[in-house]
Amino acid sequence: MNKSQSLAVFQDKTIRKIWHKDEWWFSVVDIISALTDSVDPKDYWYRMKKREKEDAQVELSTICRQLKLPSTDGKYYETDCTNTEGAFRIIQSIPSPKAEPFKLWLAKTGYERVQEIENPELAQDRVKTYYEMKGYPKDWIDKRLRGIAIRQELTEEWKDRGIQEEKEFAILTNEISKATFGKTIEEYKQFKSLKKENLRDHMTDWEIILTMVGETHKNEVFGAPKIEYF
Repeated sequence: MNKSQSLAVFQDKTIRKIWHKDEWWFSVVDIISALTDSVDPKDYWYRMKKREKEDAQVELSTICRQLKLPSTDGKYYETDCTNTEGAFRIIQSIPSPKAEPFKLWLAKTGYERVQEIENPELAQDRVKTYYEMKGYPKDWIDKRLRGIAIRQELTEEWKDRGIQEEKEFAILTNEISKATFGKTIEEYKQFKSLKKENLRDHMTDWEIILTMVGETHKNEVFGAPKIEYF
């Protein structure tokens, strides 16, 4: 998942979100799941739109956008998403004791992103804190953070050269992985007995270094400036 896509957590519920047109957009069904504990949030959303249209003459679909988000099978699908303003409107139509805490959570999430744009070091600090809480050693964390920065620079270079689709990013990433380790990303995850876990979070120090070397080489091929690791 690249830097414009992320998972957030509200009271143990996962909320998928994506950075789109300079703001966060959140999965509507994830919001509903977090607020209602519904066993079928998609059906809840369908009935909710129908009810609002009939009772209040409000078309909730107009505050949503179809954006690609990852599903449980690892693939990306068009998903109803809404920005912070739209999320507040949707919350008004959901009777839930969690509504007020969720509003505060939404406001905090948006504010943190604004802070990170103004000061990118804050995003790095949050990632560092996350890995520290997970118990990773300092040397590994330093390499992981450097690897994230290199990957982001490579991704931006690809975007500048017209690469947009997730499938295209996956193909290029697999080419680097095969050149570095002799395996595609999926093959390498199987080799490490991983399923949905992030492969890079389960790499050794040397695997991270080799990955950085591979991605830096691609950056140099594209004409990007050479990146020093240490």
